[in-house]
Amino acid sequence: MHLTLRQLQIFDAVLQQQSFTRAADALHLTQPAVSMQMRQLEEQIGVPLFDHVGKKIHPTDAGRELHRHATLIGAKMHDLESAMEEFRGVHRGELDLTVASTANYFMPKLIAAFCACHARVQVRLQVSNQTHILETLSAANQDLAIMGQPPEDGELVARAFLDNPLMVIASPEHPLAGRRKIPLVELGHQPFITREPGSGTRNAAERHFSRLGVEFHSVMEMSSNEAIKQAVEAGLGLGILSLHTLELELAIRRLVTLDVESFPIVRQWFVVHRKGKRLSAVAQSFLAFITQQARPLASPKHPQQFRSRHELDQATDLDVADEKHS
Repeated sequence: MHLTLRQLQIFDAVLQQQSFTRAADALHLTQPAVSMQMRQLEEQIGVPLFDHVGKKIHPTDAGRELHRHATLIGAKMHDLESAMEEFRGVHRGELDLTVASTANYFMPKLIAAFCACHARVQVRLQVSNQTHILETLSAANQDLAIMGQPPEDGELVARAFLDNPLMVIASPEHPLAGRRKIPLVELGHQPFITREPGSGTRNAAERHFSRLGVEFHSVMEMSSNEAIKQAVEAGLGLGILSLHTLELELAIRRLVTLDVESFPIVRQWFVVHRKGKRLSAVAQSFLAFITQQARPLASPKHPQQFRSRHELDQATDLDVADEKHS
């Protein structure tokens, strides 16, 4: 077989778009050119690669197997490009990032600071939930991911770089608003507005309640943090969100945080990549930048002091007087 990288790129675009016409538009080619390349590819392979169902195109078993190998080839080509970038330094290049939706509240600030020092670097940013991030980490062109606690996985390298405090939020008119040291058990009777299954924030909240023997009562699922905040503000229930997402709403008193025992849940943000992946010079530079500059640039602001993971491990009681003078 004499396959070309261009044919594999067009093949991948056709599968992603499920259409020769849309693939042609995405690649800035004509539809006949795409059809010709795919016809030649099928002739070289010797078996059909596509099934036509209505106006959509789906891969045959042979097509799926070809796509699996094409993805591996794409990964090797990306590694080759990264190796060549090391000879060029970090003055130019591309950086592919996938970030958790909650992290997108502070990542633009960090990306802007990085690009201010590397003006010729092009950043491609994809926002998703934790489940999809783990899937994309194996993609051919993925450099780094920003996410909450990653699973134990020997194929991943993860480095913590920033605290991620999760707070219980409520409408200012909620009966619990303003109370101090609310026992967690009282929240077992409260309705919660939560993210969809697969969200790192939801997983952390459910584990926290379960570990302390309290029922977590989710009555409504939302696909975004903004939708949760609006539902909580409307009085539909309580929410648990990262403090990074709440700065504006707390400042203008649209929402309040509740003083709940065992809260905040202080998690960490991690920068993650595949083990054994050759990071480009740009990705290495960004990795160093984020681990050194994230805390001074992106630490969340809140009217109440919260303790770091180390401090929470050392103390079981919160001294209000110390809070006021910290």
